[in-house]
Amino acid sequence: MQAKKRYLILLSAGTCLVLLFYFGGVQLPSSGRNRHDRSHNGYRPDQPWPHFSDPLQQFLLWDQPDTEEYNIHISPRQKRDVNTSVYKGKRCRMDSCFDFSACKRNDFKVYVYPQQKGEKISESYQNILSIVEGSRFYTTDPGQACLFILSLDTLDRDSLSPQYVHNLKTKVQNLHLWNNGRNHLIFNLYSGTWPDYTEDLGFDIGQAMLAKASISTEIFRPNFDVSIPLFSKEHPRTGGDRGYLKYNSIPPFRKYMLVFKGKRYLTGIGSDTRNALYHVHNQEDVVLLTTCKHGKDWQKHKDARCEKDNAEYDKYDYREMLHNSTFCLVPRGRRLGSFRFLEALQAACVPVMLSNGWELPFSEIINWNTAAVIGDERLLLQIPSTVRSIHQDKILALRQQTQFLWEAYFSSVEKIVLTTLEIIQDRVLQQESRSTLMWNSHPGGLFALPQYSAHLGDFPFYYATLGIKPYPKFTAVIHAVTPLVSQSQPILKLLVSVAKSQYCAQIIVLWNCDKPLPAKHRWPATSVPVIVIEGENKVMSSRFLPYETIVTDAVLSLDEDTVLSTTEVDFAFTVWQSFPERLVGYPARSHFWDSNKERWGYTSKWTNDYSMVLTGAAIYHRYYHFLYTNFLPASLKGMVDQLANCEDILMNFLVSAVTKLPPIKVTQKKQYKETMMGQSSRASRWADPDHFAQRQTCMNKFASWFGGMPLVHSQMRLDPVLFKDQVSILRKKYRDIERL
Repeated sequence: MQAKKRYLILLSAGTCLVLLFYFGGVQLPSSGRNRHDRSHNGYRPDQPWPHFSDPLQQFLLWDQPDTEEYNIHISPRQKRDVNTSVYKGKRCRMDSCFDFSACKRNDFKVYVYPQQKGEKISESYQNILSIVEGSRFYTTDPGQACLFILSLDTLDRDSLSPQYVHNLKTKVQNLHLWNNGRNHLIFNLYSGTWPDYTEDLGFDIGQAMLAKASISTEIFRPNFDVSIPLFSKEHPRTGGDRGYLKYNSIPPFRKYMLVFKGKRYLTGIGSDTRNALYHVHNQEDVVLLTTCKHGKDWQKHKDARCEKDNAEYDKYDYREMLHNSTFCLVPRGRRLGSFRFLEALQAACVPVMLSNGWELPFSEIINWNTAAVIGDERLLLQIPSTVRSIHQDKILALRQQTQFLWEAYFSSVEKIVLTTLEIIQDRVLQQESRSTLMWNSHPGGLFALPQYSAHLGDFPFYYATLGIKPYPKFTAVIHAVTPLVSQSQPILKLLVSVAKSQYCAQIIVLWNCDKPLPAKHRWPATSVPVIVIEGENKVMSSRFLPYETIVTDAVLSLDEDTVLSTTEVDFAFTVWQSFPERLVGYPARSHFWDSNKERWGYTSKWTNDYSMVLTGAAIYHRYYHFLYTNFLPASLKGMVDQLANCEDILMNFLVSAVTKLPPIKVTQKKQYKETMMGQSSRASRWADPDHFAQRQTCMNKFASWFGGMPLVHSQMRLDPVLFKDQVSILRKKYRDIERL
């Protein structure tokens, strides 16, 4: 009887539970994240509740990432609802939402939709489109495109902004190539609006990729989206200023240890961290200044600290603080990103990030552990002691890396856009993608093109890192433009002198003359192979094509009327082996700024100062042939070919832009100045008054495309040991140089 009663009680209880589940009276927690949810004591799921049971974590560097979102204004459930409405393609990855077939057929080409009449477009977005259209990726044929970019302005999706484009959802869906966003890239700097600043763009992006600023780790789709930095409309379109670190001070400490100066939000999202900064501000080496004086109704919301904060805020100059601090605090604003991030990078002030959940810019390729300190908003009070504990050697390394990253990827809108495209290209062409070393070391991913080689040792920049040396031979490339009519012509003497060099592997004669190739017996007999090839289209740029016949790392570029001895060639190559990433040569030239004409000038005067080494007698790495051909735009190469001039200047611009260093001038005989341009048809070109004027024009045209003047002045000249010393000539290795 007792057993029957127990069974009835259990059966009744089970029936009640089933009914409760059926009518929604009881909800079991779906995951451990909701274990604190309650339906009693007045608690509502849309209100936050701190998880005091969670253990506090230590202050985090980048190699100890913390992915937990910390935002007390929006509950996790609300965030999930918002995220679902923002991206229906949340699970998109390259293998599921990207069509690789078009890219395999036509390589990586980018199509920009034609701009529609009457559509407003901001200057910033117009710059982005112009940069893409001027890049080597651009195509006007959508049938050849691998990637598509909208002409509709998507940069500012804050509905309160004057730049906001209305009815974007309908406009995008009406695009005949939209295809639910597949193979599309959308650029965005601002999303959402007051008070929550969600990441909603106001239209369904479908399967499109996002290049977005202030993107959260919760929204970010790894290896699909690209996180870009937040930049202002005043950010330079091309070029950009260099970093402010002019020299390395040891120890690397400045007047201030940690600084910040910016707005303090009294209410709303992003207010908590900035409201708490006064707790660590000591007015000495930790100076964290905020002001309430912003917005139309700030006085309505001001608190007891506002007057004091505003007064102290006005006492300090932001630029002076920025340039005289070791670390710069970069707290979140209304959105996760901040202008302070790029400002700190440029000033060589190591960024201390306080923006939980922010996917840092270009995080897919950049190791931010080498250039920034990533903090936790919840552990603000630990920041001063943490940055003080960083060793001075680490500070110096962090500071140097900020300068590299700024100049490589962030100093202009052009670099930000091209870096975004290069990242996507690496995903598409995985067999030709860059390594982490190429992205995070000089000269950076924009100048290290993986299409050249998959082996780092084939580039001139990584010899020291890899512990290897360049191949100890060179290939001479002699540019011939006049017919061979006499055995006493300078080209034949030059060929014999170069062939006698112990470092010469082969000689290539590039025949850019309108006359037919000379017979083989007209060329002198040499101990090294002599290969005569006809220049492509007989244009000047053909001398810098990446010919497969060039098998050595070093290229000795020569004009047909150059006068050099074997000893001079040997010494120049020996110098180049110590500087394989730079131009090393004999005839030097310089540039200057003409303040009267407000333009760059070119001079061939012999002075103690130079910034170019002419490629009529210079040694450089063969990679620069590939870069000249594949990196530079057709407009500049077309200008060179049309003028039959300036190819040497353009090569100097390119190498200096890559290395950020001047070329290296080596010793030559005094008579070189007079005999360099001998009695040949080429002499008439140098005597032509238009020739010099053309080179002036080239200087300014090239500087415009590079976004500034990349050439660097130098006063260094490398001579052989004991050169001109009053000692026996027998003690000198390159003794013949002094006899010439």
